Amino acid sequence: MAGAKRHYIPGQVWHITHRCHKQEFLLKFVKDRKRWIQWLFEAKRRYGLTILNYVV
Repeated sequence: MAGAKRHYIPGQVWHITHRCHKQEFLLKFVKDRKRWIQWLFEAKRRYGLTILNYVV
């Protein structure tokens, strides 16, 4: 099934969440959390995003 189309409005604030299958926490290990943070900041650089805050 295709995902919903995303709407981008410049200057807007977005609250993004991520839930795992069956509400399992899949970032248990430090190496996994560090990689997730790397991906987050890679997206920031690539797409010119501003990150106000994040929680892992």
